[in-house]
Amino acid sequence: MSSVNEIRAAFLDYYAREGHQVVPSSPLVPRNDPTLLFTNAGMVQFKNVFTGVEKRPYSTATTAQKCVRAGGKHNDLENVGYTARHHTFFEMMGNFSFGDYFKERAIELAWNLTTKVFDLPKDRLLVTVYHDDDQAFDLWKRIAGLPDSRIIRIATSDNFWQMGDTGPCGPCSEIFIDQGDKLQGGPPGSPDEDGDRFLEFWNLVFMQYEQVAPGERLTLPRPSIDTGMGLERMAAIMQGVHSNYDTDLFRGLIRASVEAIGGDAEGPRRPSHRVIADHLRASAFLVADGVLPSNEGRGYVLRRIMRRAMRHAQLLGSEQPVMFKLVPALVREMGAAYPELVQSEALITETLKLEESRFRKTLTRGLQILDEESASLSAGGTLPGDVAFKLHDTYGFPLDLTQDALRARDIKVDTEGFQTAMARQRSDARKAWSGSGDAATEQVWFGLRDRFGATEFLGYDTEIAEGVVLATVRDGQEVASLKAGETGFVVLNQTPFYAESGGQVGDRGTMSGTGTRLRVTETQKRADGLFVHAVTVEDGEVSPGAAVELKVDHERRSAIRANHSATHLLHEALRRVLGDHVAQKGSMVAPERLRFDFAHPRPMNDDEIARVEDLANAEVLGNTPVETRLMAVDDAVASGARALFGEKYGDEVRVVSMGRREDGKPFSIELCGGTHAARIGDIGLIALVGEGAVASGVRRVEALTGEAARRYFAERGKALEEIAAQLKSPVSEAPARVAALVEERKRLERELADARKKLALGGGGAAAPEAKEIGGTKFLGRVVRGVSPKDLKGLIDDAKKQIGSGVVSFVAVDDENKASIAVGVTSDRVSVNNAVDLVRLGADALGGKGGGGRPDMAQAGGPNGGNADAALAAIEAHLASAG
Repeated sequence: MSSVNEIRAAFLDYYAREGHQVVPSSPLVPRNDPTLLFTNAGMVQFKNVFTGVEKRPYSTATTAQKCVRAGGKHNDLENVGYTARHHTFFEMMGNFSFGDYFKERAIELAWNLTTKVFDLPKDRLLVTVYHDDDQAFDLWKRIAGLPDSRIIRIATSDNFWQMGDTGPCGPCSEIFIDQGDKLQGGPPGSPDEDGDRFLEFWNLVFMQYEQVAPGERLTLPRPSIDTGMGLERMAAIMQGVHSNYDTDLFRGLIRASVEAIGGDAEGPRRPSHRVIADHLRASAFLVADGVLPSNEGRGYVLRRIMRRAMRHAQLLGSEQPVMFKLVPALVREMGAAYPELVQSEALITETLKLEESRFRKTLTRGLQILDEESASLSAGGTLPGDVAFKLHDTYGFPLDLTQDALRARDIKVDTEGFQTAMARQRSDARKAWSGSGDAATEQVWFGLRDRFGATEFLGYDTEIAEGVVLATVRDGQEVASLKAGETGFVVLNQTPFYAESGGQVGDRGTMSGTGTRLRVTETQKRADGLFVHAVTVEDGEVSPGAAVELKVDHERRSAIRANHSATHLLHEALRRVLGDHVAQKGSMVAPERLRFDFAHPRPMNDDEIARVEDLANAEVLGNTPVETRLMAVDDAVASGARALFGEKYGDEVRVVSMGRREDGKPFSIELCGGTHAARIGDIGLIALVGEGAVASGVRRVEALTGEAARRYFAERGKALEEIAAQLKSPVSEAPARVAALVEERKRLERELADARKKLALGGGGAAAPEAKEIGGTKFLGRVVRGVSPKDLKGLIDDAKKQIGSGVVSFVAVDDENKASIAVGVTSDRVSVNNAVDLVRLGADALGGKGGGGRPDMAQAGGPNGGNADAALAAIEAHLASAG
């Protein structure tokens, strides 16, 4: 047993046999410690367990934890490749006791594993203890049988661990191995302790105090254990080598690098191959845990790691992207222990290829500028900071890459000048923005963006995380705090809350901390990447610097994810049913429903709507995974990905693919930064519930998914059953029965209308209306009920035939006592009597205004049907006066 994988498995198996819960490695992006850029130790995922905030169903645990140290105070980037043990990515094996066992059991377990399982020679081992920890000293002496000379008391903070200025803390005990007198260096605590001869490989932390204030400690009622063993160091020890890069895992990765790029793994090229092997691990694991290269936060650290490796590949003579070709070798070495590598292999490969392709386009020009600017410098010289900033700002050359490129010539970079140039650029940009008119109302957000940078979004991978409050805002101004009952805005360093964009509404949920609880009612994106949380403080008070737990409303987010994925399926289904001209013109993705606007010149018919619904639901039933990749925007569009209307894209975009593949391509592929279902089947069901016009040439469909769609169909089914019950027919026959009843009603309504017209004209046994002679003009007028306004023209025409010459008028009064009046004049009288003038007289009496038509036929209406007789009287009066 000596391979890395065997050592890892042996460690976990040993502690599992000893009653420990084997806990999987937590992600590299800490969810429970917002103060950390990356997970950098095994205890990070158990921080809240140690402090008592969180309870687990076990009291002892063991892990092999993946860690990254490449940013902040834990930054080993510049040393990687040039020393034996510096890494950006490493594995920390550990065992933990949460108030279960303490020093004696921890020392016993560690000693047995080291000497019996790993079979390290006892006579080459020594330990350190904190200078006043007599208990640990005595336990090592009794359990391990070590002489006093090999139990070394250390008085410095190296052997006393603290979580922070306050909180759990305690003395440490480290285990060392003597690698032999062929190496330089002395034992720990000696003047030459920094040599390589005595190598520390395991640190046992005895967490027994709580630091409550400077100089004040309390004894914990349930002391705990936190240990950490570097897997790479232990592998080097057990494989008999003095460099981690000579262990089997790294030899495999370096061999893959040599085969892909060429050259010798030793000699002057050795650091470059080591950099590539180390940075490949860090890059792949960060991408697998949801970090993608960017110009902010964790994404920027990842980009620096990637580009440093890519620069070394270029130094080795590689003229084409090569890092992505090494991913299979990494998956072979570590995929069994970390299945996320296998699951994300395609994404890792494509991300590395994209980043290296883009980087190589700028590398040649950047190096040329660097050579020109540094040509006059000799060994020991310094490159001006403004030149380094120009390379960074204009050519995408990170500062550490400039430093690395000049390292071989022993030339340094003026980092203070670099920072001054960066601050000057921000100041100039701020001045330019301040004069941009309406944007000045957003001044507070731009100020916060300048100070804190963009918010780190964690929500693609999690709905629960912790964040640090950077600012509290109310009424457009920063405030010292937000108190109970107040509303305002909170800005955090990182968040799982999605900010409204791309048609997707922002997340809601809660923030909570010590003595405080906030309701997040909306999340917005402001000032180029600043996530702003609208909050109501329900309890306590929140102020900058506070650490808060963030919880997205899970049910609401899940519904939004399903609806967003459904819009992608509907987009493609619409295109396939209606034609390639269909293009998105807008969307709205909310938890309750979705709408999708698209270019199309005419309304959709029922058959088209059904086909779109069927196509989309067929993909839902297929339940394929939703895949996300990072691509250059031009490459993404060239591959067939559809860009969303109104969206602004950077050089790199997220490409979302879903659905069954045809000819190697998925059903749908779009550029999208929103959140989506993990699998299409999570949508459940898609129901199109509306289709209509938005603008000329733009249509809109509305839809429901999942439970909302199920309820929609259930309600429709229940209504159909009720209709069938009323008809006393089977449900399957109800539509035909309803259609027959509708036709029957139309027939009866026609017959009734005809009967009413006949009655109005004296047919069907009714007395025929009599015409009056008024001022030399025959006039026939009558008030009728149950006759629709549209039938009045027919009555007028028939009445004109009856009288032969003269004027006729009918006033129809409906059930709401509203009236319609029509006036007809026979052709021989239009020169004397104008129907339009006469109908207006009647409309005035009915409370209406105006009226229109021709001289021989006009119609109007009014709200006062009770004045129907008065309307006819007004016409009669006019005829009398005119005669």
